[in-house]
Amino acid sequence: MRSDRIKKGIERMPHRALLYATGIGKKELDKPFILVATSFSDIIPGHIGMRDLERFIERGVCSAGGVPFFSGIPGICDGIAMGHLGMHYSLPSREIIADALESVAQAHAFDGIVCLTNCDKITPGMLMAAARLNIPAIIVTAGPMLSGRLGARRLAFVHDTFEALARAKKGEISQKELNCLEEAACPGAGSCQGLYTANTMACVSEALGMTLAGCATALAVLAKKRRIAEDSGEKIVELVKKNILPRDIMTRQAFENAIMVDMALGGSTNTVLHIKAVAHEAGIDLPLELFDELSKKVPHITCIEPAGEHMMEDLEYAGGIPAVLKRLKDKIYNIDTLSGKTTYEIADEAEIVDELVIRTEKNAYHKEGGIAVLFGNLAPDGAVVKQSAVSDKMMKFSGRAHTYNCEEEAMRDILGGKINKGEVLVIRYEGPKGGPGMREMLAPTSAIVGLGLSEDVALITDGRFSGGTKGPCIGHVSPEAASGGPIAIVEDGDIIEIDIPRRKLEIKLSKPEIEKRFKEWKPIPLKINTGYLARYSKLVSSADKGAILA
Repeated sequence: MRSDRIKKGIERMPHRALLYATGIGKKELDKPFILVATSFSDIIPGHIGMRDLERFIERGVCSAGGVPFFSGIPGICDGIAMGHLGMHYSLPSREIIADALESVAQAHAFDGIVCLTNCDKITPGMLMAAARLNIPAIIVTAGPMLSGRLGARRLAFVHDTFEALARAKKGEISQKELNCLEEAACPGAGSCQGLYTANTMACVSEALGMTLAGCATALAVLAKKRRIAEDSGEKIVELVKKNILPRDIMTRQAFENAIMVDMALGGSTNTVLHIKAVAHEAGIDLPLELFDELSKKVPHITCIEPAGEHMMEDLEYAGGIPAVLKRLKDKIYNIDTLSGKTTYEIADEAEIVDELVIRTEKNAYHKEGGIAVLFGNLAPDGAVVKQSAVSDKMMKFSGRAHTYNCEEEAMRDILGGKINKGEVLVIRYEGPKGGPGMREMLAPTSAIVGLGLSEDVALITDGRFSGGTKGPCIGHVSPEAASGGPIAIVEDGDIIEIDIPRRKLEIKLSKPEIEKRFKEWKPIPLKINTGYLARYSKLVSSADKGAILA
């Protein structure tokens, strides 16, 4: 066992002395040492229930003959970090999480890892570490939140907070109702109720084969999640004994399966960044074009918040990811998963309980999957849009640019009533390097929706969007402004054309005019020059590469 390097042989007597200090006995030295990497936090709703799940993972590890050791992993709540300095740290925290898990696992020579995770950057960070370390590992996501309630009305976090704020500014919602929504939208533990990044990445993890079947949608507050946690604790000991490694599971075909499930669900555009980053750690190159190719093959068969009215609890009771695999069986690969079953076996055992939630291909919401990748003279290296959340009217749009060099400038104009119909808001210097940290633009996009402008205004950015975004919002524009991408030289009044069906993002300027502007262009000074973000800015790659650290 890997752990023998810290517990076997006369030269390890000092190490054993320290291990005995933790309270373990001699008999434990012959058992696998299992790291339970937990991102429990009192401030992240998706993580507050993890203390309970830790107990069940511990029970599983012990009952299977392993020795569990717990270690904390940092986490950030994107919703709380949104719209201020905190969001600069969200995407960069993914790299900290991967590095922290790598450091703890390698320094203490653990035999296997249970990754207890849930929210936005924590799950991809854990997956990145698992792929990098390539020692037996299993993911346990802590589960989605129940929908909120206001009388008989179901509530969801983004629709009933971020969008409601803008509606309140228009006078459509009273202060009393706003106060009620504030208290009722998020009723307790779990990742926010829609297909935002947290839940999308949970579904991706299951589709990759890195969780037990049913883990992604099992709700945070239910006993089913406890049983999955205990079963995962047992499973990691089995994986150690059989030496089943993450890269045995996370193959090129597994990543393609995960992308196809993501496209069928209509998940967050953030998954493009995260899937590419995890694949990179697994030694697999996934071109940005692949996401678009697979999106054209896979229909959009669920319509979950923010794109539709269904929520994660509806997907769970409709059959979860196993049912989605069943629906996609003629498109996905039959490959091994950590559960010991192949994807086809999981699909065959699944039941599609509600065909209104998980539709057939013939009755799909859209013929293509949730994400489209656009190219053009404004995004030579690509840009990403959640096309499943764009209305038919806005799939093609042409408008005059209204440029901003940060999110805050745009928010002042949006909430100040200075945005006109027919405009394309351009928010730049928010990319991985220029942000730094590639902030999510949920506040601007939600405000646009709340003000009733989602059918009349588009937004493009070299930053990124929350899974809660809807409407014609195009992110990940590459190269970014800070790296001298064309988005840097857009001026107010320029005509921008968006054509999602043809995958085009163009600025209507001649080549000589573009060259002239670049000769005169100077990047704005870096916004943050100290600490981790300054180092991150110097090392991070572009969005089309997954915003990984070089």
